[in-house]
Amino acid sequence: MTKEFSVVVWSKQGCSYCNEVKEYLTEQSIAYKTVDVTNHDEFRDILETKYSVRHVPVVEIGDGNVYRAVTEVGLEHLKAALEPAHA
Repeated sequence: MTKEFSVVVWSKQGCSYCNEVKEYLTEQSIAYKTVDVTNHDEFRDILETKYSVRHVPVVEIGDGNVYRAVTEVGLEHLKAALEPAHA
């Protein structure tokens, strides 16, 4: 049985890596919410506070009250982070 988990993609308009992440999640039938940081430096400030990065995409994967973030670029990092959520 698949665990309940939530996914949030922090992205910006025109970001090819962000689009790649969203396309992958859609292909895998994984629902996600998007936080668009385009023209919102305050959202980048939140990323910097939480994860010490200002770049996107950042993918947050939540399981209950525990969230972890994928800040590295590349689908291999996202796939590895999603494996435990699918177990």
